[in-house]
Amino acid sequence: MDCRAISPLLGTVLLVAVTVALATTVGAMVVTSDMASESSTVRLSANADAATETLSLTHEGGSTLNPDTLTMRIHIDGTALDRQPPIPFFAAKGFVSGPTGPFNAATKGEWTAGETGSLQLATTNAPNLAVGDRVEFTLLDGESVIATVETTAQ
Repeated sequence: MDCRAISPLLGTVLLVAVTVALATTVGAMVVTSDMASESSTVRLSANADAATETLSLTHEGGSTLNPDTLTMRIHIDGTALDRQPPIPFFAAKGFVSGPTGPFNAATKGEWTAGETGSLQLATTNAPNLAVGDRVEFTLLDGESVIATVETTAQ
């Protein structure tokens, strides 16, 4: 029996398999790198005050943001608020009137490093905020997630 004809075939199959594996690995690294660079263009910190039901986001650095194109989604202990805040706004169902900073419709211009936006939950919005609750803010520009920030209510 002659096994020499199998060797070139086996070598070719192995070479193709290694090439596909390398291409997949490199492709995954490029996608991950792109996602990391997009999400790291802005740094935000969050605060949640259970006593006043006030939620705040502070722009810590990075790219400036246009509040007119932003959307924010808030979850308390994994449950989405019944009413999500429109950004910017002055009066909206589920929120006390008069948010501050870039969340307020009267504020003009870009949201830059050092500025804080805050809003206060109305008692008609749920879930209510309690000390120890985990609050997650997801900030989007159109369909793109800019940042997800978590804090624990104090």
